[in-house]
Amino acid sequence: MSFAGRVAVVTGGAGALGQSICRRLLAAGATVCVPHRGSDGLEALRGRLGDAERARLHVAPADASDEAAVAAFVAGVLERHHRVDVLVNAVGGFAGGDLASTPLAEWERMLRLNLISVVVGCRAVLPTMLAAGHGRIVNIASRAVVPPAGGFIAYTVAKAGVITLTQALAQEVKGRGITVNAVLPGTMDTPANRAAMPGADRSGWVSTDTVAGVVGYLASDEAGGVSGAAIPV
Repeated sequence: MSFAGRVAVVTGGAGALGQSICRRLLAAGATVCVPHRGSDGLEALRGRLGDAERARLHVAPADASDEAAVAAFVAGVLERHHRVDVLVNAVGGFAGGDLASTPLAEWERMLRLNLISVVVGCRAVLPTMLAAGHGRIVNIASRAVVPPAGGFIAYTVAKAGVITLTQALAQEVKGRGITVNAVLPGTMDTPANRAAMPGADRSGWVSTDTVAGVVGYLASDEAGGVSGAAIPV
């Protein structure tokens, strides 16, 4: 799969999964643009890239859940690169808690981080994709919410919303050259998960590179016949 000449926007590109996705797309020749709120993960990403790949990685500050900030970020991408071929919505976060113990502020945080950020990203890139008659949108949901499990209800509702949004948007753009799919990772082998679950059996955990491989396929021309899918990994 070659992404030479293609431009991808990856939200959450500084996270463990986001870094793997960026590396996968950059290795295949894409130009990758990342809105970010902090630089720690991005510096780690840059450190694992060759010179040619670093030259095709472009970052700018923007809150992925802020509609005005993301619109300005995408406008900057279009001014510089004149296209957006791929959007990967990989920003997100987890919080535990049942209905009774989860305050409304935490509901709002989970919905904004995991669902509203996806809405904002899709709204920002959709006009240029529709005008071009081509585009790939890949949203990161979670295997843990299908079927819903107890103990992290706000996260569950937000990620389930990502799946429903993916399926609905796929219908809205059907026949217009744009595909919209969701990837549902299981527990990923990340530094954060290792720290949070030090005694866990990691034999069934999925690597971020494996998830990034599925994302890369769905973002490619080869996946043009796949849309509205929710793929567990």
